[in-house]
Amino acid sequence: MNMTAISLRSALQCLPDNAQEPIVDLHFSTQLLEALGFQPEEIHPQYATGSKMVVDKAARKTIGNDIFLHTKSNPYLLVELKGRDINLSEGSAQYHKTVNQLKGYLLDSNCKSAQWGIITNSCHIQLFRKHGKVVYPATKCLSLDLDNIDEIVADIRRKIETPTKALTIAVYNNKGGVGKATTAVNLAAILTFLGKKVLAVDFDPNQQDLTSSLKLAVSKGNVYKALSDRDIELLNTVCPYSFPLKSGNAELRFDVLPADEEMASLTDDSLLKQFKRNRLYQKLNTARQKYDYILIDSPPNWRHISQLAVYAADVVLIPTKHNNLFSLENAATVIKRFIPEIQAQKANGSPIPLPIFFNGEKITQPQLLVAQQEINNIIKAAKQEKIDLLPYFYPRHTSAKDLHIHQVPSYANIASAAFSRVPAVYRDRSAHEYYKDLAKEYFLQ
Repeated sequence: MNMTAISLRSALQCLPDNAQEPIVDLHFSTQLLEALGFQPEEIHPQYATGSKMVVDKAARKTIGNDIFLHTKSNPYLLVELKGRDINLSEGSAQYHKTVNQLKGYLLDSNCKSAQWGIITNSCHIQLFRKHGKVVYPATKCLSLDLDNIDEIVADIRRKIETPTKALTIAVYNNKGGVGKATTAVNLAAILTFLGKKVLAVDFDPNQQDLTSSLKLAVSKGNVYKALSDRDIELLNTVCPYSFPLKSGNAELRFDVLPADEEMASLTDDSLLKQFKRNRLYQKLNTARQKYDYILIDSPPNWRHISQLAVYAADVVLIPTKHNNLFSLENAATVIKRFIPEIQAQKANGSPIPLPIFFNGEKITQPQLLVAQQEINNIIKAAKQEKIDLLPYFYPRHTSAKDLHIHQVPSYANIASAAFSRVPAVYRDRSAHEYYKDLAKEYFLQ
């Protein structure tokens, strides 16, 4: 047993039951960070994150002569501490407040390099991952005691020392016809244009829209075989999509996992018997180290194949239509029921839903007011179930009564691109700007 582990357990054992934040800071936080592999000169207390905010601890390994305590540049991990008098059990009001506090720090101007955040009061601890603008759980909120603290902190250390490269995004709404495939293919294309390495996964074998829109061949059972056989690498079934640029021999290129016709022939019961919910998640392990973004086009309805897609994701992007009440109601169902169902099964507490956006229609002010009234009714009904949907429908409402919902309009230009088998962002300037705005709104810091 190493001395750090003994020190950490001893620190936990010596803390009084009602230890407030200064005591937790003094007698626990340094031992925690040392157990996570940081030396004293790699830890900065009261780190200014920007915007006049200060996080309790920031840490980064020394790089050559760049000692974090001295240079205060490019933090890697932020730690927000609370006292034992603060209830950090998942779901409590103080838990939600602390998580939002940490997210604010991670996204602040001096913390663009930060990839990890921790909240802890020495009774509970939770690790969060930051990828661009997205902050999502890397563990559930875990109770700490003398018997499990070594194992939990060792697992957190493994995660922060060997981070996955990719953010995995399931594009999903329980309602069909909201432009999931169009969103996935154009996001893949614009992220590629912006210099990211992207894999687009067509996991809707019945529709096959993403594969078809790029004029790629449907898989003749190869994807199904790779999912079925643990010894077959899923990335062996990937096809490249390339778009030639006018200048020289340059091209834009991203990878596609095509739809599989054999999977289209299988019933939901058959898929359920053959694949556990974590199958796609497991099979994407290699891809997570190769790509910056993995986008999964998911079929509508809460069938087993949709569950595989959502389970594989870190976050869920939910397209809706302002003029389709059912797309809004189904988005609420995804957030209230389906995503929590998956979160309960996954060890890391992901995926999290991203705020909805209006997809593929031009919106007049009167139409927007009608949609807002329907959304208000949905939010009010969810409150009766003690579920807060406000951040997912009006993400800017917390700072002021801002009813902003992101929009991707001009559907005609985007839809017509499918006939040319080229992503709209590569042939239409308006579409290019719309999806660039979408990528910046949700993903790019």
